[in-house]
Amino acid sequence: MKIKVLIPLFNDWQSLFKLLENIDHQIFNLDAIISIVVVNDGSTEKVPNNFPSFSNINSIKIINLKRNVGHARSIATGLKFILENDSFDYVIPMDSDGEDRPEEIKDLIKKLETESNLPIVCERIKRSEGTFFKLCYFLHKLITVTFTGRSIRFGNYTCIPKEVVRKMSKEKATWSSFSGALTKISKNKIGVPSERGIRYFGPSKMSFKNLIIHSLAIVAVFKISVLIRSILFFFVYLFLIYEKISVITLIPLLLLIVFNLLVFLISKRENLENYSNSNQNIFDVKVIK
Repeated sequence: MKIKVLIPLFNDWQSLFKLLENIDHQIFNLDAIISIVVVNDGSTEKVPNNFPSFSNINSIKIINLKRNVGHARSIATGLKFILENDSFDYVIPMDSDGEDRPEEIKDLIKKLETESNLPIVCERIKRSEGTFFKLCYFLHKLITVTFTGRSIRFGNYTCIPKEVVRKMSKEKATWSSFSGALTKISKNKIGVPSERGIRYFGPSKMSFKNLIIHSLAIVAVFKISVLIRSILFFFVYLFLIYEKISVITLIPLLLLIVFNLLVFLISKRENLENYSNSNQNIFDVKVIK
């Protein structure tokens, strides 16, 4: 079977080299042809010329983008490029920084022996972040399941069949949120336990603001469900506080309105036309191996 590992990257070549080294080690003796597709998201650092050699990785391509478009859109661009230009059976998107552990590629591929037609997702059972991040992540999951009715316990680290990649390339939500789009188009998924790895080098480049946008982008994929559930909550809550209306009791309703405005604002990031034309942002494709 032919598997493409899709890696978005921005100014983190040192981590990429470490990741490729670990992947090369982990895929030894696997019954699969593993190739790497790196999406260079407009890095200001030049692509290094001294790429290490690898024994087990079949091929390495670097898609150089003209301008930075962000993590989600880099993955979307990579999916579309692979679908239109490469021969493959599955795509495994993963981050370059070490937080998606290469050791778990074997678990994903092993699961394909019995679940070859369904997306396989890495569900976090253990995280390596601090207490504040864990609290924020818990709130994100709580808000998501409350307002969308869907529990999304996975990120980009998945293994998706070609037919699912095809569907995602036609879904506008893919341009804004990978996990949200995958949840929307594929109701049935297989989960495998996953531990969040430790970054290879330096602190995370993800700001708190971008984390909020990322969370809202996932919820925004299901904005109609959010709106319906919010309206129901609005009237139920208003009925309960009818005789005790005050500035304080109205705060939850005001927060709910702001939340919905933000969700619908973020949903504008979903754009099928921009996604369909994403290849226009590709500067060139460099074949390393």
